[in-house]
Amino acid sequence: MKVTPCCFFHRSRVADKVQITADRIEPDKLRDELLDRGAGAYVSFEGWIRDHNDGQEVLRLEYEVYEPVAIKEGEKVIEEARKKFPLLHVACVHRSGLLEIGECAVWVGVTSAHRDEAFEACRYIIDQVKVRLPIWKKEHYVEGHSGWVNCERCAEHGHDHSVMSRS
Repeated sequence: MKVTPCCFFHRSRVADKVQITADRIEPDKLRDELLDRGAGAYVSFEGWIRDHNDGQEVLRLEYEVYEPVAIKEGEKVIEEARKKFPLLHVACVHRSGLLEIGECAVWVGVTSAHRDEAFEACRYIIDQVKVRLPIWKKEHYVEGHSGWVNCERCAEHGHDHSVMSRS
């Protein structure tokens, strides 16, 4: 793939940010926003909606996000990653609302001079996002019922969700 030099100089709109969006995530566009002439490595993670979980057929997912806290905590995760790894750019986007099978639910991208720190940083960020951000996932099943999944904080926030574990 040929990349024109002008792309390397454009100021990233997503770098060093966590975004919550109801819009479709477009990984190729996000990647292009992280381009940098000093980057020798780019690593990303895409989390997709799959059609099954714990032996049940999943029809779609729904994400509920407490956005002010998710953004604040996500920015802390990025700051920590920057302290641990020599990164050039880093960004994370997570969906909210109703998602269909195959859609991208979460995307993390990092650039750095070398691949090792890019891989490690990307893994660190997605792992921390899944544990620390107040994002709850509801699965809608083919049989017609639904259930909140991995949601330890649901009870603390007054949600009446049947499954109580964390995403």
